[in-house]
Amino acid sequence: MKCILVTGGAGFIGSHIVDRLMDTGCKVVVFDNLSSGKMEFIEHHLDKTNFSLIKGNLLNTGEIDAACHGVDLVHHAAANPDVRLGAVDTKVHFEQNITATYNLLEAMRKNGVPNIAFTSTSTVYGEATTIPTPEEYGALVPISLYGASKLACEALITSYSHTFDIHSWIFRFANIVGDRGTHGIIVDFIEKLKSDAGHLEILGDGRQSKSYLHVSDCVDAILFAVDCINETVNIFNVGSEDTIDATGIAGIVVEEMGVEDVEFIYTGGKRGWKGDVPRMLLAVDRLKELGWSPSYTSMDSVRDTARVLIGAL
Repeated sequence: MKCILVTGGAGFIGSHIVDRLMDTGCKVVVFDNLSSGKMEFIEHHLDKTNFSLIKGNLLNTGEIDAACHGVDLVHHAAANPDVRLGAVDTKVHFEQNITATYNLLEAMRKNGVPNIAFTSTSTVYGEATTIPTPEEYGALVPISLYGASKLACEALITSYSHTFDIHSWIFRFANIVGDRGTHGIIVDFIEKLKSDAGHLEILGDGRQSKSYLHVSDCVDAILFAVDCINETVNIFNVGSEDTIDATGIAGIVVEEMGVEDVEFIYTGGKRGWKGDVPRMLLAVDRLKELGWSPSYTSMDSVRDTARVLIGAL
């Protein structure tokens, strides 16, 4: 790949993808409106000859059309990642996920861009009854607007792949955590404890049990799969092979912050919010059969992330 476009390349996962791609020596173009991405995540590349930044919006078709000229592969990481926001603003995921992905695919079609790797989510499965959940699980019944928007994006991508001969890789993520994380349960707990070291509110009953994967493992999986297999459509789960519950995460954050005698206060119910999936563990056999496996457990991923973010937030 001579030229790779990374949408959302100044964001959490996108910037880590950029770091790894820059090591390969290919030309890397970041397309980001910087609404949630941060310049500090990519500023160490700004003076490099094989890097360029386009401050553009995927809702502006002219901007993304121009950005796709001469591109060999798109890593599509741009999205609104806040699952809970859909219960408050019903339009945000439609525009920033579905419409944005359609505009990108149209720009790829017009410019003859042959490859796309898409960051999807485990929330497309909804409340799966098969745990660990394999890629062929169905029917897919998301229970959040975020999950619905990502599933719609997957459908657009697979249909464009078959109709316009575009190769696609779709990655359904567990909870990805690590350096540069800007939202999620670990960030939430750190901020709450910095505000009140004696009490920690935990949404739901604290028994929500999910897979957490370190961002370094996540990027390894993405780049490994893109290099390893090239069917028309390639769908992979990406996650750790174990889970940790919300109370366990709270305990790790409390320990890493060095605070004592913290009272855990639960809001109650099996969900932390509308659209929350209480139990999630993905089967990653498909990637393992190709030769990839996670190096971090969920607990290790959470602990490493807590240590990094405590000083950064």
